[in-house]
Amino acid sequence: MRLVFSEATPDYGRYTFPYAVWGFPEPGETPADFFEAGFLPSSVALDRFYLCRQLRVPLRGWIPNTENRRILRKAERWTCRLVPRSDDDYRPERRSQWLEFARVRFGEGVMPGERLDRLMAAPVVTHLLEFFDAGSGREVGTVLMHLEAPRLAYYYFAFHTLDEAAGISGMQMMTRAVSVFSQAGFGHLHLGTCYDERALYKVQFEPMEYSTGWTWSRDMKALAALVRRFPVRGHLLEDPDHPAGCGADPAKASEATQFRLRS
Repeated sequence: MRLVFSEATPDYGRYTFPYAVWGFPEPGETPADFFEAGFLPSSVALDRFYLCRQLRVPLRGWIPNTENRRILRKAERWTCRLVPRSDDDYRPERRSQWLEFARVRFGEGVMPGERLDRLMAAPVVTHLLEFFDAGSGREVGTVLMHLEAPRLAYYYFAFHTLDEAAGISGMQMMTRAVSVFSQAGFGHLHLGTCYDERALYKVQFEPMEYSTGWTWSRDMKALAALVRRFPVRGHLLEDPDHPAGCGADPAKASEATQFRLRS
């Protein structure tokens, strides 16, 4: 893995001069190596990754908790199937439905047609997890996924019908995905980033882990405090009052980090 540090917005008042960390693959490395190190794809071609605070569900031995079981019961009327992207029917009607969902849920201009077309033609999407009404057979939702069995499944973009009568929700789809890939023997399901309180709905699974920038943590109280720590004041690792900080001994992070500089 080759690392490149790209400058981000500086804060002269707090002597904070941040860099975004990009990772580039070397021969023999696969996307799973980057996910394991806390990176997510920043290129649909999977030739560049970025280090971030992301979430993953350890799947081996996963047992649904009370809330998971409640949601799975609501989703019992949906069947699902996993389809390789190469076998998928990316027809205009389906494309239009996904774009309308993205416009309503993600916001205007977040997912234009050109971006969706690039995703559907790129290595970042290997499979689609499709959901159907068991009675009518009507498709009600789809998740764009990146799979590298058995190490990881990446829950990338999810689209579902906006018909309220259908009764499907994104949480039902995500919980079914956790169940599906746990039963299939995958190691982790990655759920994307968590920088906003709106993303905390994802932490309903147990166990849950988030990347700290140097290791993986299961301390969800620390994660919630991180999300609510805005605007950031100085370096987190020097914050003695924050549960994810190292206080007077930031070198603690160096004991856990998996990154080394080779001469």
